[in-house]
Amino acid sequence: MDDAGLTIVFRSRRRRECDERLLVLTAVGVEGVVAPAPDWSEFLLQVDVAQAELAVRHLAQYEAENRAPLPPPPPPSLYPHAWIGCAAYVLVLLGVAWVLSNGLVRLDAFDQGVLDAARVQGGEWWRAWTALTLHLDGPHLAANLGAGVWFGYLAGRQMGVGTAWLLTVTGAALANLLEGLTGPPEHQAVGASTAVFAALGAMSAHSWRERLQLPQRWARRWGPLVAGVILLGWTGSAGEGTDLVAHVAGFAVGAALGALAALPVVRAALDRTPQWLTGAAALGSVAIAWSCALLD
Repeated sequence: MDDAGLTIVFRSRRRRECDERLLVLTAVGVEGVVAPAPDWSEFLLQVDVAQAELAVRHLAQYEAENRAPLPPPPPPSLYPHAWIGCAAYVLVLLGVAWVLSNGLVRLDAFDQGVLDAARVQGGEWWRAWTALTLHLDGPHLAANLGAGVWFGYLAGRQMGVGTAWLLTVTGAALANLLEGLTGPPEHQAVGASTAVFAALGAMSAHSWRERLQLPQRWARRWGPLVAGVILLGWTGSAGEGTDLVAHVAGFAVGAALGALAALPVVRAALDRTPQWLTGAAALGSVAIAWSCALLD
């Protein structure tokens, strides 16, 4: 090979790296030589000028295929005491059921708390919150207790117990309010299932938004949101009389709040806020709603 017609396509302080790339080029029919630089500071891989473009293209492909994989992202930090929010959720639902079934408040309390679209459209906004604590019978209550504890615990571990339940209650209430304001006047609904799917939506979108800035494949970044939608379709559309609109609305509003809470500036503010305070705000919103309902 004539040295006058050679051009450098790779250089390294280690001859072994040049030899490896020469082997790659030889395999695709590109001849080359490895020689030390004039000052012996490094080694040069040279090929014929006519084959330089082909050599550079194959070397770039070789580098791409052998690039070291990016290190996996650090595991997400988990918050403690998630069980406290679950315990409060159970106590609220059971407490409301016990108080109303024993007639310890006004006898029409259940009717005052139902999500009645006509009443909501007439200004009784508090029904969006109170309806979350009401259930038609024991199986209805038991199903929402089980699902709410499960999703609530996971959300509390991921976002903090207070933040998780504030997003859950607020998201579910806003979804109820949306359904009440836009639904037919005769529409009525009760149950905590809207809160269950608001928690699922908040978890899914919060995790998705956090992963957007990580060097991962798109499937890993979008995986939490896709999984949440699949769970919504699997568990939120089963059963006779299921309020699918409420479930979808709860998931959508919860997802919007979860994505918002994952924004760096919002998350920093939430991290500075004590979890007991955000949890108290969630409980307080339900208490205020019931006060309005019972005093109406």
